[in-house]
Amino acid sequence: MRPVTVSIDVPHTPEQVYDFLDVMAHHERFTNHYLTDWHYSGPGRGIGSCVTATAALGGTKTDVTIEVVEVDAPRRIVERNISAAGRRLAHGTYAIEPLQTGGSHVSFTYTWVRAPLADRLLAPAVRATMRRANRTVMRRLAAELARHISAAGS
Repeated sequence: MRPVTVSIDVPHTPEQVYDFLDVMAHHERFTNHYLTDWHYSGPGRGIGSCVTATAALGGTKTDVTIEVVEVDAPRRIVERNISAAGRRLAHGTYAIEPLQTGGSHVSFTYTWVRAPLADRLLAPAVRATMRRANRTVMRRLAAELARHISAAGS
């Protein structure tokens, strides 16, 4: 299946964005519209930071384990996602690029490595559902970043 990429521009530096995204617990704040019942393990940030949550998308629910497997501060965070009882394996990659006008361009790419037959048969609908959910993630990320950075500056 082809990857799905969504992005947003934010008025914060790449370092500020990375520092926020590097903390796994922060992700709950902008993904809890479809990921619930969060259970954390491993370190709070960086490689090995891990969460198991319940994903509810497209009328189905499944447990998903998300673990940070690669970092390149302040430019990139790669997560490994395992769900559908191990039948779905994917990578989620946050890329953070500085904007010439200040701020950052933040993108998230969801790449399937292995997908259940139903996902493959319904690929256009599955990709559209992921794109829609992750566009909401990007808007919510921007709002949570603004709150977090404002609170840190207080």
